[in-house]
Amino acid sequence: MVQPLVKTKGVKKFHRKFKKYQHDRKIAVKESWRHPRGIDGRQRRKFKGIGPQPNVGYGSNKKTRHILPSGFLKFVVNNVSDLEMLLMHNRKYCAEIAHNVSSQKRKVIVERAAQLNIALTNGKARLRSQEDE
Repeated sequence: MVQPLVKTKGVKKFHRKFKKYQHDRKIAVKESWRHPRGIDGRQRRKFKGIGPQPNVGYGSNKKTRHILPSGFLKFVVNNVSDLEMLLMHNRKYCAEIAHNVSSQKRKVIVERAAQLNIALTNGKARLRSQEDE
């Protein structure tokens, strides 16, 4: 199993989800974040006790952004020739097979990734054959 060159731990500044103001009071107001735009809105005016709004300060470190818990960056692969791009970068990037790749092509991609020593995030997906069942 290939290991990442440098395994850095990303720091998340905010673990909860930002929720829309008054989503708990009105059924019509959904939970997903929308920026408050009312002229008298307490959240838009940043009163105390109303809840946080997303802003640039919650962004993650550029060096650890998009890094998976395994320590790799993700690269989506659609065919076998896409794997060849990762030949020299297999310690920094791992491959993820795209969702619309057939099980027949997946088998070929998984075999080639093993030859090139490239880590796969979803290497076991849709690979069961008829004999197993």
